[in-house]
Amino acid sequence: MISIIMGSSSDLKVMQGAIDVIKEFGVEHEVDIVSAHRTPMKMVEFAQNARKRGVQVIIAGAGGAAHLPGMVASCTSLPVIGVPVKSSNSIDGWDSVLSILQMPNGVPVATVALNASQNAGLLALQIIGSADAEMAKALDNYKEILKEKVAIMSQEVRA
Repeated sequence: MISIIMGSSSDLKVMQGAIDVIKEFGVEHEVDIVSAHRTPMKMVEFAQNARKRGVQVIIAGAGGAAHLPGMVASCTSLPVIGVPVKSSNSIDGWDSVLSILQMPNGVPVATVALNASQNAGLLALQIIGSADAEMAKALDNYKEILKEKVAIMSQEVRA
């Protein structure tokens, strides 16, 4: 199972990309609002109990100071993928990118590009696919479809 969390409901529009790609692959997932600043105890409980609930990978989207991915990673040994969100209180998104990217040694957080939750979803699926042959095959097929789409676009551009 993949858990998708975000600091605020305003992040849902960005995080929808991860939700959609995970649904496309038919993987069980959960979505919740978990704020590092407004619900810190919920965040700690969420992170400490995620593995017991069957979570394999956590995707955490956050804007502004963007502490959620790092704080969750500090409370679990599960892989955490951070999605920096360009929010209304953001400094053009750079504060979120740097907050998630610049984690101290010992507390890794995989970080995707600003607002790139679809990539976070795909990375979570690839993490699962590293130990699941069916998922690996589905991802290989996905990559082939991407390659075919680019070939079609290339033909259209050259025509």
